[in-house]
Amino acid sequence: MAGMTVAPRRWAARLAAAAGLLVTVVALLIAPATPASAHAVLQSSSPAAASIVPNGPSEVVLTFSESVRKVPGKIRVIAPDGSRADRGEPSFGDAVVTIPVDPAGARGTYLVSFRVISADSHPVSGAFTYSVGAPSTPPVDSGTDSRANPVVETAVKVARFLGYLGLVLLVGPALVLAALWPQRLSRRGPTRLAWTGLGLVAVATLADLWLQVPYTAGGGLFDVTGEGFGSVFGSSFGAAHLIRLGLLAASVFLLRPLLARPAGRADAIILAVLGGVALLTWPLAGHAAASPAPAVSVVVDAVHLGSMAVWLGGLLMLAVFLLRQADERELGAILPIWSRWAALAVSALLLAGTVQALIEVATLQALFDTTYGRLLLAKIGLFALVIAVAAYSRHLVRSRVAAQRPVPVRRAALVELAVTVVVLAVSATLVQTTPARTAAAGPSAGAEAGLFSTRLDSPLVTVEVEVSPAERGNNSVHLYAYGKDNQPLLVAEWKATVALPSAGIEPIEVPLLRLTDSHAYGDISLPAAGEWQLKITARTTDIDQATVTATVPIR
Repeated sequence: MAGMTVAPRRWAARLAAAAGLLVTVVALLIAPATPASAHAVLQSSSPAAASIVPNGPSEVVLTFSESVRKVPGKIRVIAPDGSRADRGEPSFGDAVVTIPVDPAGARGTYLVSFRVISADSHPVSGAFTYSVGAPSTPPVDSGTDSRANPVVETAVKVARFLGYLGLVLLVGPALVLAALWPQRLSRRGPTRLAWTGLGLVAVATLADLWLQVPYTAGGGLFDVTGEGFGSVFGSSFGAAHLIRLGLLAASVFLLRPLLARPAGRADAIILAVLGGVALLTWPLAGHAAASPAPAVSVVVDAVHLGSMAVWLGGLLMLAVFLLRQADERELGAILPIWSRWAALAVSALLLAGTVQALIEVATLQALFDTTYGRLLLAKIGLFALVIAVAAYSRHLVRSRVAAQRPVPVRRAALVELAVTVVVLAVSATLVQTTPARTAAAGPSAGAEAGLFSTRLDSPLVTVEVEVSPAERGNNSVHLYAYGKDNQPLLVAEWKATVALPSAGIEPIEVPLLRLTDSHAYGDISLPAAGEWQLKITARTTDIDQATVTATVPIR
């Protein structure tokens, strides 16, 4: 009777999982197509930036390097008197954005500010001016800040890290319990670890969906709207995350019996298929889907992520449970099998990582000259350290001393885990960083190859400074003001100078244009390389002001 009860439950679980997989496939087929590029660049505009036209245009046209999507309320044209000159909603046609404006507007200088979403789900913002008839004092955009709040940007990275961590905690216990776990040992600890991992992945996925709204729109943690959610859910990013949630729900039906007892072959195969499809949702929501070779990048990124989860998850199970609880006979059977698995996972990691680096970095120079490249070098260095420790562990297993003396192997596994936690943190930052191939090719709304960025603190205001490309010649300067609560701060007046004392160059004033209440922009030509002194004064009221200084290395 008990067997008759279990069988229908097992078939129900399989049908539920299969239904989840079917929904996933359908969602993948109807999800918005993602163009093969990343981090859009404003290539041209009509009227052109800084141009003077005889008559007011009826529309402003922005042409980007790739297809872009709308951020609600973040494209504005400001008339010389500070009023809105745009009329109605802008239209999007692949890489071209058309903004209808009032052709009968006043003569003078107009400010165009924009924020759009590039193909890899990252926001791109910028601004420029044009004049009708003759230039005038540029207007100020009284709208909200065009960038995501720093708290949001940090929260996005934390959510990505928790998602990776949850994947490790889920895959490791599931794999070891299914294939390597001794029957005499209690499964309670690994089971709790696996459910914790699944919960972390689900929470991180939901957090990603929530944070994507203020991240792309440029607001705080709770600056979310129904329209913003609609935009996120209608994107490839949103589709990939919703698919992941559906797969997690479907996998629960098969994961529960697997964690409680050895799973049947059919259940294990269905669960493996669900897991493989779920892994694809990470690259489909990031840089990989927008690379020059999206099909290759998505598969390679999924292999890279899956290999990482198998390796680190297995290491965690080894260090926390098996090396402490299994006896010598059991370890003698388990460790050789695990050693082969780990070698295979590491080989897949190295191969996938190499292909990934070739696609995302493209040139040797970009590896050293871009933030993405330097982060990748740091990841490679840490990975090399982990490989050295893993080689030591494999030597112990091959020499057949690990089963008799598991303590050295356990210590080595703990060292591997400690270093790889840092690797996961670097990876979470990498997915939010402009790919080196894009950064090295030219400017991308403040994410250039030679970008200099720093935060300067004072008792009154914190100023975030971005100078790009930080090379001799023309450079753009972006200044952002934040209060002690890390929220954008109103600045009544900005002043900035640059000087190069070592070359005898006295302070040069940087002409600044207020784009929003807390954001100013300027262009300056720096004639020589060296350590330039950038001095910034931000006046917040008639009597309150703060001055901060940064040393900007110019190549």
